[in-house]
Amino acid sequence: MNNSYYETLDENFNEALNLIEKPLSHCELIELLKNGNIPQKQLAALRIEKLESEYDAEILVNNLVGQDGKIREAVSLKIKELACDENYIDFFKSLNIDNLSRIFLLAITDINGNICRNIIDVLSALKSWDVFVNSFTDKLSALIFELIDKIKDFDFQDGKYKVNKEVFKLYWCLEALNVYYNRIPVDILRKIILYTKNIDEYTIREKTAKILSNDVKDEILINARNELKNDKNYYVRRF
Repeated sequence: MNNSYYETLDENFNEALNLIEKPLSHCELIELLKNGNIPQKQLAALRIEKLESEYDAEILVNNLVGQDGKIREAVSLKIKELACDENYIDFFKSLNIDNLSRIFLLAITDINGNICRNIIDVLSALKSWDVFVNSFTDKLSALIFELIDKIKDFDFQDGKYKVNKEVFKLYWCLEALNVYYNRIPVDILRKIILYTKNIDEYTIREKTAKILSNDVKDEILINARNELKNDKNYYVRRF
């Protein structure tokens, strides 16, 4: 690596150090999150302690996608902290629902698993917001079927990155589905389960078994649960 690379690292480190130590108002932090560079946005997200408006929530959410991974992770952590706080959740509920559900869907399939986990925790906090849940589950179901169609005929022994990437996304989609399993129309849920319970990759069957460990009433789903309780893989049958 050339000297300019290390000079940039030093500059970013020094800038981050100065930003940590510098007193900044809430408005200044929001402005940095909106227009700053990578270290500025990352540190601003971590230092924000409250929301004062729908605008603040929108700036946070918009930085959850299309940004450097350091920013996305810091923002996901802050959204988790604030959206799960009853003092601020209404600011998120004031946002455009279609855009919010679209961004959260992208976030739960982020390449960084920490971001996926943080936003899935947010989904739990939004369970009672019916309009959002309906919008999100529609998009989630469509993406799951799209991913199933891509991977259902793959040979999971070949180790191709494309296979792993799509499996990773489906894994986190099923984790999110577990949060809203009882808000998915039963015919849609059946189709998803009947596909995913037979996918060779055990982590997908494991997430399927986790969904079925909930209080499902449908006979077809109960039969699928019983089938997975006899799966060859311990992590699948433990549910």
